[in-house]
Amino acid sequence: MVYDFLIIGSGIVGSLLGRELARHNKSVLMIEKHVDVGMGTSAANSAIVHAGYDPQPGSFKAKLNVRGNALWDHLAAELFIPFRRTGSYVVALSEEEKKTLEKLLEQGRQNGVPGLRLLSEEETKQRLPGISPQARGSLFAPTAGIIDPFQANFFACENAVVNGMKLLLETRFEDFLWEEGKICGVRTNRGDFYARWVVNAAGIFADEIMHKAGVHPDFHIVPRRGQYVVLDRNSFSWDKVVFPCPTEKGKGILVTTTIHGNTLVGPTSENVSDKFSLFTTEEGLREAIQGGKRLVPGWDVRWIIAQYAGLRATLMPTKDFLIEVGEVPGFINICGIDSPGYASAPAIAEYVVELLKEKGENFELKPDFNPIREPRRLLKHLSPEERRQRVALSPAYGRIVCRCEEITEGDILAEIHGPIPARTYDALKRRTWLGTGRCQGGFDFPRVIEILSRETGVAVEEVTKKGGSSRFVFGSVRGEHHEV
Repeated sequence: MVYDFLIIGSGIVGSLLGRELARHNKSVLMIEKHVDVGMGTSAANSAIVHAGYDPQPGSFKAKLNVRGNALWDHLAAELFIPFRRTGSYVVALSEEEKKTLEKLLEQGRQNGVPGLRLLSEEETKQRLPGISPQARGSLFAPTAGIIDPFQANFFACENAVVNGMKLLLETRFEDFLWEEGKICGVRTNRGDFYARWVVNAAGIFADEIMHKAGVHPDFHIVPRRGQYVVLDRNSFSWDKVVFPCPTEKGKGILVTTTIHGNTLVGPTSENVSDKFSLFTTEEGLREAIQGGKRLVPGWDVRWIIAQYAGLRATLMPTKDFLIEVGEVPGFINICGIDSPGYASAPAIAEYVVELLKEKGENFELKPDFNPIREPRRLLKHLSPEERRQRVALSPAYGRIVCRCEEITEGDILAEIHGPIPARTYDALKRRTWLGTGRCQGGFDFPRVIEILSRETGVAVEEVTKKGGSSRFVFGSVRGEHHEV
């Protein structure tokens, strides 16, 4: 079969583009090297839909950030994505830094960001109780928001799959297939696949794929690592999104609430050479903590319950998004999507479709396309009467597996048998939020492993955290077999 489009990568950009293409009369295949969707660059970020005052006016980032921000309301409503427009604050901690606020205000106005306003020291401290006593004023951006980055990615991909997109997981791109100077497909570890157009949406690895297509050999992605800490929401509550004044290294170490009520502090900004440097360091965590306390001093490191690192795909030398269609026939290139990539993703998908139309591609809406992803509501989100009815229909909903987040066995089974089946512990975590509470999975691990083993038909020893060799159970103890 020759598909109309083949997308490499299932991050937020690939997933939203896949959904946009599946909306039309197009056959779409997505390949993803990991065991689940959205496990690359899109999996570790600040979970913020940026307003758009930070990118340089005239850049792709500026244009697509502001447009993408505006698209998230409609998208979130269709897909039932957890999304909240909180607004954000850039806080000046000195008189000198107030000049930076004025620059950002002017930049934002040039970019078309609505509602930007400078706040005085008094109003800043009134709006942000707990902010540093050194605060001298702030820039308020009302259109900024927070989102569940895992569910947004997953919901978009699932909606595309339900509407006809074919998804192949654990399928690794190896090379392009060519025919008379035109890309006509890809070679993978699972065989060859053919398509009229191949889309490079490979995140941190997009430059390597771009180079295999013979495009921009002088451009390359510099992985920029950001380290974060997460605070226990039962110990500290911070319901705002605050940034320091930006520097050449980026937007700086922010303190933000998450859609789930935890406080998030980070990221650091470190250029690394290894695209697999997804680990935290003592030095990096210390920097994140110090940066967070500089903005919001009143929290304790003892309240940290988790830490993680993510990589941003900074394209050098431009430091801007690179989005192009058809420089090499049959190839669509989406490269260098670092921050504000998540906020921009809906606009990137829209922009690519417009570029394709300019190339003569004919798009017709599918009459049976369903833009709505019906939510699989967790038991904890139901009313007492709804809970009673659901438990009566399925007793599995009466068994709590994750005590911190109140996730039931029924919630887990719904995801294991969903349109994109969860096959690992982390896949369930991203879909239900199990294992993210104070105990960080200490209670639910054994039970979840048992359920995954039973439902997927694999041995307990083969159940993994995130695919590959990330197993939990390695054998029996002292020759005895113990049930988990």
